[in-house]
Amino acid sequence: MSLPNDASEDRMQMMTKTEQFSKLFHEQEDCREVEHMQKIEEMNGLIDEMNKEEFKLVFTKEQFNEIHQMIKKEKITLKNSILLLKHVGYSKKLKCFIEFAFNESLLREKIREMIIDENEKKNDEKDEKHLTDLCKCFTLLNDNKIPDELRLIIVPCLLKAASKKEGNEETQKEAEIALLALSHISQFCLLEKELYLNEIKEIIKNHQDHHNLTRLAYQCAWAFLMHRFVDEKKLEDIIVNDLHFAREAAREIEDLSKSVDWKRKEERRKETKVKEVSVIKRWLDVINEFTFSCTLWNEELAGLISSTVQMIRASRDNYPYTSHQSLSLLRCAAEKRKEKIDDLLKSGAIGAVVEEIQQPTINDDLIKNCYYFFSNISERLKEKKYLKVEEAKRKKTKKKVLEKMEEEGFEDIIESLYGYISFVNENDYGEFSRNASEYLMYL
Repeated sequence: MSLPNDASEDRMQMMTKTEQFSKLFHEQEDCREVEHMQKIEEMNGLIDEMNKEEFKLVFTKEQFNEIHQMIKKEKITLKNSILLLKHVGYSKKLKCFIEFAFNESLLREKIREMIIDENEKKNDEKDEKHLTDLCKCFTLLNDNKIPDELRLIIVPCLLKAASKKEGNEETQKEAEIALLALSHISQFCLLEKELYLNEIKEIIKNHQDHHNLTRLAYQCAWAFLMHRFVDEKKLEDIIVNDLHFAREAAREIEDLSKSVDWKRKEERRKETKVKEVSVIKRWLDVINEFTFSCTLWNEELAGLISSTVQMIRASRDNYPYTSHQSLSLLRCAAEKRKEKIDDLLKSGAIGAVVEEIQQPTINDDLIKNCYYFFSNISERLKEKKYLKVEEAKRKKTKKKVLEKMEEEGFEDIIESLYGYISFVNENDYGEFSRNASEYLMYL
């Protein structure tokens, strides 16, 4: 005897998300075809709500092997299994869950074989959508380097899917999934420029002109290109002066920041804003890659530094991870980049870093970033290439920095931290002087 609908819904609400998922999954074996889609949608909804531990409990090697067996025995259609797996991979990458269960499963080998088989079909027999979906599933679920025989199939296939210019919601979603998959292809997976460069440039430029991508998709397009930049320095001028990364990144994090209530505790944030915060974190990761690797400078980089300072101050109280990401960027900017020290002054970076040191919840990593930020500025003022500028200009810049440090109370802070840093880890800080002027003076 079946339970009334209300009783059945109450029972489902009492079950954990993992139990609900398991129940719905096994009902796939016996339900009518018309019910399959409804249950897939319910399972995808549960996946959206899962935290890391719940996700790990559900998507084990055994679970993926069971999906493989159900496909093999035709207890679930390939179409429905792809709808489920694509969403599993999307959620996994979006929430940055790192699991290796899929890599060890029979399903991984099955999807790999299906991609190769579909790709080898003649053009008039090939199902492009099916091939694209298989490529999305494999790339989103996979945590290892993509096999060599697949990268030449997967990269062009996903770029083609992301290049569709229709502005409807379905096309935007599929482009977002394709670009999310591409953005997670490891920087250690070497790709020839001929395989991707023209296509990804066109995707980025088309969005700049027509805004046809979602915010996440646009960020992922940049992430894919930036991963390539790590090993392909010839991309530098394209990224800086042709595609204007600094300008675009600054605008994106500023616009996204406006939609987040930074005064609300992170653990109490509205679910509708989870994605915005996630995309901001992704942008900060990409900016960090850029800051570390790029050597060119243009005026747009000053704006990016200003946006980073704003992010530190906005997220400091309730989103500490985001604030610390931003602080790491400033440390890197003071050391690796061609940013002018005047730009660090004008942007408020020095004041923002001093404010970080004064936070009651400061930890060793945060102090280290602050310490190296100021040490890097000091070293920059001593470098031979900096001494090539007019001596009067160099002294003027140094004076501005020292005045700002005095204004912000830097000397008292250095004194107060001296014992703490020496006690925590001398190896991390080297010779740590309590004389603040030594960090910035050069005569």
